[in-house]
Amino acid sequence: MPATIASTLVVENHLPADFIARALRQDVITGLTAPDKWLPPRWFYDDRGSELFDEITRLPEYYPTRAERSILRARAAEIAEVSAATSLVELGAGSAEKTHLLVDALRATGSLRTYVPVDVSDAALRGAAAGLLWEAALHEEYGGLAVHAVVADFERHLDRLPVDGHRMVALLGGTIGNLAPPDRARFLHDVRAALRPGETLLLGTDLVKSPDVLVPAYDDAAGVTAQFNRNVLNVLNRELGADFELDAFDHVAVWDARQEWIEMRLRARHAMQVRIPAVELTVDLERGEEIRTEISAKFRREGVAAELSAAGFGLTRWWTDDEGRFGVSLATAG
Repeated sequence: MPATIASTLVVENHLPADFIARALRQDVITGLTAPDKWLPPRWFYDDRGSELFDEITRLPEYYPTRAERSILRARAAEIAEVSAATSLVELGAGSAEKTHLLVDALRATGSLRTYVPVDVSDAALRGAAAGLLWEAALHEEYGGLAVHAVVADFERHLDRLPVDGHRMVALLGGTIGNLAPPDRARFLHDVRAALRPGETLLLGTDLVKSPDVLVPAYDDAAGVTAQFNRNVLNVLNRELGADFELDAFDHVAVWDARQEWIEMRLRARHAMQVRIPAVELTVDLERGEEIRTEISAKFRREGVAAELSAAGFGLTRWWTDDEGRFGVSLATAG
């Protein structure tokens, strides 16, 4: 049953207590026994990883956060008017940093009644609830706005979303680019299946551009992204008792022009054998062998429109920042 922690805040948890631990173990077994080793990017974001990513978003090379925020700042009123949402559902909400721009605009139209942040981390949602955004802005400035937080994995539990009101689902930050094309197609299909005709999807997508701009965004001069990338090994050491030596891996960011995505990898500086006791796994790495830790797909408008259409959405609006670096689309469920 949902646990009410404030008069206008409800937290609903759909995950078993051991969900994250089991998911980590399964990802490690699957990814590190594959011929081409990989780890999914969701394991970057422990407390230290989240701090490092916050630092990354302020680096001069890392444009996506600033570009998307500029679009939302300029277009939030139009988004609110077109969507007419009474319920804003934010997937992967985390700290809900950008949400106030949409909340401001939707409240100004008089439509918004409920904000539904969805995240796999109960702690992140409760932390956001106790912070400035929910405690001060939502509860005081926006009196009467209900917050219905949902602890769930948005790649698996879209059928658990609250169905009250006329909903706009938001997935911001270019997060969809972390999914491989088959997973993207499945995700968009699942979003469409969770929505009623006329409800909307607000989607942030980083755009294809010169590798001279893209690669530095994932390999900054200060080395913050390198620390962020290696931190995933810290997570495995702490949670699974692994004995990865972080200094034995180089951070690598490459542009794959055929796939039109950035790959982040960790490259072994020498041959090694790594033990991961919690999953009874020993991983042999050759000198120069790589573990892929992230893909970040980049998009073109026509590609976004085609993927949305295949999932049952119609592209209603398309906006970019002034330099055409990032795209935000509003799509309507048919």
